[in-house]
Amino acid sequence: MDCPFLGQIQLFALGFQPLGWQLCNGATLPVSQNQALYSLIGNKFGGVPNSTFVVPNMLKASAYQSKSPRPMAYFIAIEGLYPQRS
Repeated sequence: MDCPFLGQIQLFALGFQPLGWQLCNGATLPVSQNQALYSLIGNKFGGVPNSTFVVPNMLKASAYQSKSPRPMAYFIAIEGLYPQRS
């Protein structure tokens, strides 16, 4: 896919974090630097409203092994097309 939807979650087997994607590891992100993504997922997975939010933790849902040369892991698009609502 050339340009993912913002907030799209996808499984990759790359061994590195692709540009525009965040590992789904439960990381806390600042709203000020990720306003569009925050507008989609809000504080559904944790965080302080209007200050921070947490991306989903999907490490146990994937075949993630940090010592593997190419671990499979889920990433969430932090850059991309904003999904249109009908």
